[in-house]
Amino acid sequence: MEETETIPRPSDLELPIKPKRKRKAKDVNPVESAIRAWLATLPAELVESLGLSIERLLDAAPKRWVVYPPMVLLPSGSFGDDHNALTRGLEEEHRNGLWREVVARIGKKEGKGILTHLAANSGIPLNKRDGEETENFLRSPSGLVMLYGDFGPGLISREGRPSREDFERAFWVSTKQNGIIQVWAPRWTMFSRGNVKEKARLLEFHSSQDLRSRKVGKEELVKQVVADMYAGIGYFVFSYMGMGIGRVLGWELNSWSVEGLRRGALANGWSIKVVTVGEEWVDSGERIVIFEEDNKEALARLIHGRPDTLGTVSHVNGGLLPTSEASWKMSLDILGGNGWLHLHENVGVNDVELRRVEIEGMFREWLRGKGDAREVTIEHVEFVKTFAPNVWHCVFDVHISSP
Repeated sequence: MEETETIPRPSDLELPIKPKRKRKAKDVNPVESAIRAWLATLPAELVESLGLSIERLLDAAPKRWVVYPPMVLLPSGSFGDDHNALTRGLEEEHRNGLWREVVARIGKKEGKGILTHLAANSGIPLNKRDGEETENFLRSPSGLVMLYGDFGPGLISREGRPSREDFERAFWVSTKQNGIIQVWAPRWTMFSRGNVKEKARLLEFHSSQDLRSRKVGKEELVKQVVADMYAGIGYFVFSYMGMGIGRVLGWELNSWSVEGLRRGALANGWSIKVVTVGEEWVDSGERIVIFEEDNKEALARLIHGRPDTLGTVSHVNGGLLPTSEASWKMSLDILGGNGWLHLHENVGVNDVELRRVEIEGMFREWLRGKGDAREVTIEHVEFVKTFAPNVWHCVFDVHISSP
């Protein structure tokens, strides 16, 4: 009998079994989970007496935060009105229970080590004196809401300027941007993350292929000097150092910012000297020199105290908002020869081109007024970040050159 081939039926085939896809677990907001866990530990009558419902708290709970180990910084307005209710109506033990849960759960999610401090941001308030509001030039975060952890004591020194003991007892944090460490004391000064784009641009300023007029070799950069009129904690000072500039001179009024800059410089391996107001500048070769005084003294410092070995000032940075215009004319004199002025200002998005023309006109008039034949060109306007609806933080790159 002839054998016939049996064709398997579909049901007899061993089809490969596709593994079931695991459903991705829903990303739980650690602040929300902290609130739920915390409320479960409170006596029901206490929650009722305060009128705190889980729905209200969850609605007002922050959805974002920033971690600067060992601190968590919440955005302005976190927990809304309920934050005030918590502060007024709860004993410290219960209140700290919530903040402890928030810090622990954010720490677990972020994976940046043990976190111990919690604060809420509130921006930079204006100074108030004699009923009038003025610009906060020291950039002091006096409205910072310190929620959990020891942020250090108030000032011990009664002389107006913090003492070395004040600095040692303060709470300090650090972060790294573009490979550069920055240090500050959150209770006394602030850190602006939004400047990261401008910092990165400066690092590559003289190696960019886009504008070949900026190309400068490392051998030339190390001979040059930068003057930073508003040094802060070293936002741009450190970027110029990373660029390869030989020396940076900076002016800063806020003692806490100067101390943060000093600590940051050392953390990055750069030598630094701080010269206080009225102190004679004895140059001993440090790559960063910070004058803790009003930048109105900058030109006099460079005229009377300038060492012969200082080098050529090739960049002047004016990094103050809403405008750095008060220092522009002196910045032109500080530059002396050819070079760059980086002028920061908040400008309406529809007014940028007009402001560009105005700034070029201002500098041309100043140069003509002293019989200076150098030429002015704004080669680029950098849009750093939005400051308000339709208002941008801009940097005008002004190039001053010989005819």
